[in-house]
Amino acid sequence: MSNTILAIDIGSTKICAIIAEISDSNEVTIQGHGITKSQGIKKGAITNIELASKSIKKAINDAKRIAGANITSATVSISNAYAKSLNSTGVVNIPHKDISIKEINRVMQTALYNANVPNEYEVVHVLPYNFRVDDQDFIEDPFGMNASRMEVDVNIIMTQKSNLSNLKKAVRSAGVDINGIVLSGYASAIATMDEDEKELGVAVIDMGGQTSNLVVHTGNSIRYNDFLGVGSNHITNDLSMALHTPLQIAENVKVRHGNLVEGSNEVIELPIIGDEENRNGVSLEIVHSVIFSRVEEALLILEKSLEKSALKEQIGAGIVLTGGMTKLKGIRELAQAIFSGMTIRVGYPEKVNGLFDELKDPAYSTVIGLLLYQAAGHTQYEIDFQQTMLHSKSLHEESLVDIKIGTSTHEPQHTPTQKKTTEAKKEERHDFEESIISFDDLPDLGHDNKNPFKKLANWARQLF
Repeated sequence: MSNTILAIDIGSTKICAIIAEISDSNEVTIQGHGITKSQGIKKGAITNIELASKSIKKAINDAKRIAGANITSATVSISNAYAKSLNSTGVVNIPHKDISIKEINRVMQTALYNANVPNEYEVVHVLPYNFRVDDQDFIEDPFGMNASRMEVDVNIIMTQKSNLSNLKKAVRSAGVDINGIVLSGYASAIATMDEDEKELGVAVIDMGGQTSNLVVHTGNSIRYNDFLGVGSNHITNDLSMALHTPLQIAENVKVRHGNLVEGSNEVIELPIIGDEENRNGVSLEIVHSVIFSRVEEALLILEKSLEKSALKEQIGAGIVLTGGMTKLKGIRELAQAIFSGMTIRVGYPEKVNGLFDELKDPAYSTVIGLLLYQAAGHTQYEIDFQQTMLHSKSLHEESLVDIKIGTSTHEPQHTPTQKKTTEAKKEERHDFEESIISFDDLPDLGHDNKNPFKKLANWARQLF
């Protein structure tokens, strides 16, 4: 049975809402979309809740009209602007020796409990990047393994409570509840990385209108994220000031003549700010120089950030560039020169069905990533912003783990829509498991009042 979902990418220059259907096999098919210009949002942060809410509402209504569906909850992106990361470790003993989803959840919750999360921050993602089972390191998937002890290293992504609260208010004022929050850089990575890149380690750089995000994916999950308040709008502003021309004209010049590979001596006539009668002749060499300087500066800062992550040596698959700024001609070649020795490619969102031509663009990687996140495209195991466990294990796989003589411990499938019910059932089942007593668990009451079952068991051991 298919499930209808809504994803909203709240960007600095545009807001995009997409309604799609997820099939039983987790295939995503887009039904409708709406795109509006952002208002009340600057550099990824909401600066005016009322204006932001109006923009969000318009995008949602356009998507609903095209899809012909009414949906009241959404997964939304949150900017890297106020996000921070910290690493933590959790350790648990495995009483029944077999590692189930419950044990994986427990060790991740322990790592979260051990973390020193500042009071003004709220956790958005808990992402495990390394499991250890009985001192065996780099376990890809501990599920179903036999062990007495398990450890996990996690990357905890958190954001300022005030920023999260403002986002929730803006979305709810638009008439939609939030059922998922995803870091925008994480969503872009989901939409553009392929399986080989995940395996080898990759950095994803999303260069948008007012911001640029960097995430590093190694060891099965996001290990590092950073934010730069520079985007393609800054190029437009630079051109407007350098050429003394209105912003809209500067934007047109950037789109039409933006070229990072080679300049030109051609002269173009442009209107002058505050002078409607006269026009100014400008060489395209100047346009090239302005654009090149701004993009080079942004890429150099991102290159330093990648060095700071101390993960550069683990990035075997190179860098994926995505976002609206990547449409500038020659950006891949410039990035190749700055990130020397690393493979560079431009990433397009292509993993969904029914993709409108308008959405086949690096600028829409984040919103497509939000859809894929809801279709189990998240990290293999993850604790989300509601502190619930996400995973993609099937019912059949999970039922094979805990089959033991004398016990009845099935772990049912845990889907995002059934999380709370599942958690409650797990607690009931845990109590039931503890009530099942084996002969060895019965207490020894002393010589005068020896338990007859225990006595029978000891006699049987001696006899055989």
